[in-house]
Parts: sequence; structure tokens; C-alpha cells
Amino acid sequence: MSNFILTDRKTDYLLPPSVDDWLTQDHLARFVVEVIDSLDLSNLTRQYAGRGSKAHHPATLLAILVYGYSTGVFSSRKLEMATYDSVAFRYIGAGSHPDHDTLATFRRRFIDELAGLFVQVLEMAREMKLLKMGTVCLDGTKIHANASRHSALSHGHIVKLEEQLKAEVQELLALAEAADTANVPDGMSLPKELKLREDRLAAMAAAKTKIAQRAQERYAREKAEFDEKMGKRQAKADETGKKPRGKTPTAPQPGVRDSDQINLTDEESRIMPVAGGGFEQCYNAQAGVDADTMLVVATTLTQAPNDKREVQPMLKVLQEQQAKLGTATTLVADTGYCSENNVNACEVAKIVPLIAVARQDHHPHWSERFTEPAPLKADATPIEAMAHRLATLAGRAAYAVRKQTVEPVFGIIKSVMRFRQFSLRGLSKVTGEWNLVCLAWNVKRMAVLRPKVG
Repeated sequence: MSNFILTDRKTDYLLPPSVDDWLTQDHLARFVVEVIDSLDLSNLTRQYAGRGSKAHHPATLLAILVYGYSTGVFSSRKLEMATYDSVAFRYIGAGSHPDHDTLATFRRRFIDELAGLFVQVLEMAREMKLLKMGTVCLDGTKIHANASRHSALSHGHIVKLEEQLKAEVQELLALAEAADTANVPDGMSLPKELKLREDRLAAMAAAKTKIAQRAQERYAREKAEFDEKMGKRQAKADETGKKPRGKTPTAPQPGVRDSDQINLTDEESRIMPVAGGGFEQCYNAQAGVDADTMLVVATTLTQAPNDKREVQPMLKVLQEQQAKLGTATTLVADTGYCSENNVNACEVAKIVPLIAVARQDHHPHWSERFTEPAPLKADATPIEAMAHRLATLAGRAAYAVRKQTVEPVFGIIKSVMRFRQFSLRGLSKVTGEWNLVCLAWNVKRMAVLRPKVG
């Protein structure tokens, strides 16, 4: 006698008559709908003209996107198919099936509105007593742009290609003049070939203009930093009467470099070093994570591969959200964020900085874990005071929290939610999509935290 469960595909049976009976009560899809239905979507709904055929409600489309991003489904075509194939998506759509074009257009059209919705979700978390602002851990991660690094052109390569294309244009023009006698290859259209090269030359000229503009902005930024460094050296020399120690900073050089690049697919993305070695076309996504709950409380996104300038934008976001979410008391970050300006900015914002001043030894002597540092000197600078704070037992314990909060959040977003590449292009749209990713993470995290706090 067989001990297997019988598989019978011939007998007809009925699904539960109510879509509400299709999912367990603690399913994530239910919580997503509950959260989205509680948001104020008036900024979205008022933008619908009300003409033509009836539109899908923004709450339905947003819930499909949020659940899709929280479960690793980002493609609008796959989202459309999921409304047929997945019980959870069927529940969210209540039996409706928005097509992929509707979903893609909705995401593109309202992506800038997601910053406000991101804050609304955090307000809801606070009302549910899931969030109480305190220690915020800051970190960044490189996320691939919706563009290949092979679509990037350097200024030096553009110059060489321009010479080649201009020579080819002259050859084709000469061939066109002698078309009556020349042996033109079969299937070749001279006007088409000429237009192709002229279009490429026009695109390269536009790319060179944008590269030159970026070079100007870079020089202005580097010149300001150079003048600041030289001013500090001169002030120190005037104070001590001695020549400052160390190498004199090198003045930046204006103009375009041969290595300056632009990507023809997403010109606002940048080539960045990535974990594991190598370079990819990326954006640098930043997140401030609450140490107690692992909820993302603030987001920014930058084109800079370095994190050094990202503390002040994050402080600005935290201050703007302070009235709604509460006050952050401590900012924890790794050594990539350490600079005198960043420490001073934290002091001005009345946030205690815990930013590593150097890479820490992974295997310190056992005695270092149980000893306090020498007393802080009276005339210590803010960065010296922070270094002393980090060396205390309490400071080391607070800094150790960083690795178990923000880094796991990035790991889950990339490995569990499978978000490793943006779907949209351009800094503004990509910033909105990063807000959508973090909103989806927060909803997913709130669904886990809710039973713990009742």
C-alpha cells in the first residue's frame, strides 16, 4: 500500500469565497495593506484629473509596489504577473490586475512623493510605540545603477573617437561625391551611415560639455578645500611661530582630465569601487538606522564614492524630521565619515558623535576591553574629546552596536529583499526609489516588531 498523499488534479474544488480567507492573519501582505490604508495619500489622489476611464486607486498600486519591494519583486511586468500567480498579490489587488505600464508609470510619476510617505510610516511606527529616537547608526552602501559601466566614456577616449568618426565622415562624403563611378557595397546606405556618425559626434560633443561642467564644479570644490587647509596651516604657523609640520597641500589644477568619465545610459551615476574589488556604475545610498529597532529613520543618496561629506546631509534630514519623529541623541559611524568638520557639525546639532577616528583592531589585547583611558585634558579639541569618548567602556559598547544594526539592514535589503540594482535612472528618481526600498524595509520590520510590543 502506498504511503504517499494522493495528487488529484481532476477533481474540481472551490477557493474560499472571500479573498480575506486566502491568507493567514499574520501575513505580511495584510500588514502592508493596513499600513498603506492608514497613510494620507491626498497628495497623490488630487493629481488625478478624473477624466477618461476609471484609474486604479493609488493605495492599491502603492501597496503592490511596497509588497513587491519587500519580497524581491521589482519589475513592473513581474508585478503584473504576480497579481495573477500570487495569492498575496491577489489579496492586495483585491482581484484587480493593474498592467505593467500602469505600475511603471505610477512609480515614475509619484517617486518624488515617497519621501513624505516614508516619514508618515515612521510616524505610524512611533504611534505604535515601535520607534523611539535615540542612537542613530549611519552607513552607506554602493548600489548598481540601471546602466552598465561599459556605457561610460572617458574624455580621452571621446577625443580619440571624435577623430576617427570625423575621418570616416570625410571618407563617406568623398564616396558620395563619386557615387556614380565608385563601387558602393551592397546594402550600404550612404545617408544612413553619415547620419549615424553625425549623431554620434553630436552625442560626444554634448558629453564633453557635461564633463567640462563637472570638472569646473570639482575644481571649485577642491579649491575651497585647499584654501581651507592652507588657512588652517597659516593660522597654526602664526600661533606657534613655526612652520607647520607635514607636507604642504598640493593646489588643485583646473580643467578636464583624460580620465574624467560620463555614462551615456545614466549620466548622473558614477564609477565606484565596490566590495570585493573592482569598479561598477553605482550610486552611494546612505541610511541612518535606529539602534534599538533597526528601522531606517533617515535616508540620503549621493554620487560621491566617499562617505566623508555625508554626515552633514544626514544631520540636516534628522533635524527636519525632529518635530515628527523625535530627537536623535547620538550618531555612530565608521572611520570613513571621520573629519573635523563632521565632528563640529554634530556638536552644533547637539548630537553626540561616535565616529571612529581610525580602523580598530579586530583582536585587541584582552586587558583593553576592561580598562578606561587616561583622563581627558582640559583643552581638548572636539575630535580629541570624541576619540577619548570612544576609548571608554561605554563608548566602545555604544560603537559596537553599529555592526549589529545598520550593516545587517543593508545585508537583508541586498540578500533577502534582493535589491542590488535600481530600476530608475537619474539622481532624483533613484533617490525616490531608495526611499521606496527603505519604506518597504520599515514596513517589513514593523510587521516583525509589532507582536513583540503588543
